[in-house]
Amino acid sequence: MSRFNVLLFTAFVSATCAQFIPPFTEECRTDMYPPNGPTFKGGVGWYTVDLDLPPHRRWTPLITDKKNDLVSMIQVIRDLATAFVPSGRLIELVDLTLPLMVDTLPDPFKDEIKGIALDSGIPLGEIALFNIFYEVFTVCTSVVAEDAAGNLLHGRNLDFGLFMGWDTKNKSWIVSEKLKPLVVNLDFRRNNKTVFKSTNFVGYVGMLTGIRPHLFSLTMNERFSLDGGYIGILEWILGQRDGMWMSFLTRSVLENATSYDDARKLLAQTKLLAPAYFILGGQQSGQGCIITRSRELSLDLLDLNVKLGRWYVLQTNYDHWEEPFFLDDRRTPGMTCMNKTTQNNISIKTLYNVLSTKPVLNKLTTYTTLMRVSDGTLESYIRDCPNPCMPW
Repeated sequence: MSRFNVLLFTAFVSATCAQFIPPFTEECRTDMYPPNGPTFKGGVGWYTVDLDLPPHRRWTPLITDKKNDLVSMIQVIRDLATAFVPSGRLIELVDLTLPLMVDTLPDPFKDEIKGIALDSGIPLGEIALFNIFYEVFTVCTSVVAEDAAGNLLHGRNLDFGLFMGWDTKNKSWIVSEKLKPLVVNLDFRRNNKTVFKSTNFVGYVGMLTGIRPHLFSLTMNERFSLDGGYIGILEWILGQRDGMWMSFLTRSVLENATSYDDARKLLAQTKLLAPAYFILGGQQSGQGCIITRSRELSLDLLDLNVKLGRWYVLQTNYDHWEEPFFLDDRRTPGMTCMNKTTQNNISIKTLYNVLSTKPVLNKLTTYTTLMRVSDGTLESYIRDCPNPCMPW
């Protein structure tokens, strides 16, 4: 993490959560599944995305149904930008310049983004900004585990909205709360058959969480680095476009990769705009890994190895061979709960318990997704973290 972000973290802790001595943890949760109670804000509805339609029409039914929620979300972003630059020049710059960048994006993403802007009535530059945010602002926890029978389970908490408006009255992140009504499950179909499934935010065309049934599951976590997404995006704007947007790569892999090994190779070798962690699960015993990426190289591959006792891999936002930032240690409590669960007892139910334990569950957590490749299961739940709860 950069020195600037460390200072921001420290200042925020002093201002808003002095009652916590990080890391604020609790006993591993039990009996949280099926979801109910104060941490559960609702199930996630399903929509179909027809890949046989022209790109600009694929999202029309979803955007039509969720237009008001998307408009509300974008207005919050406008308000935050105006608070940061009261003259309004920042939003003006977005509206004038980002539409030019959309035309440089690869197919089918540029036409899908244009279609979303047209269907929602939101300026194209602001929809483009919404799609860029996730390259640089996502903090998450992802787990792939193999049970005693050799079945692969994959779970994740998607945490988003850090430093994007703190509501002191409700003790919550404004953007995180506005995102929750936008969480949907998507069934991407071609020739009336499912190609892959994803949990997504309305208006966002990349993929952060998805499953290709009977082949593999995939999540992406941000990797903090000085050579980060800001640099890659700037290079793209300036004309150097040999890298791939992270969320576009994950969607391309979900849509086109024909095996776990094929997906692993693409995620490890494709040049990126931003460093990332790709967490990949398969269908056969031992098929699970964390791929730690710089923008150009695969720095490390950590595979499941049951014979060595590594029946799960767990990734937050710090290299697994380094200690996590002390104010943001979700790894230690997550691994503690996985170890207490044991391989003999791991299941969709107990994995949800792990992802429901603070601070793995925190004020940034928008949703939890659980996947099982063998039968194509993908189920998602909108989350809340009752006080006392760490802001991240």
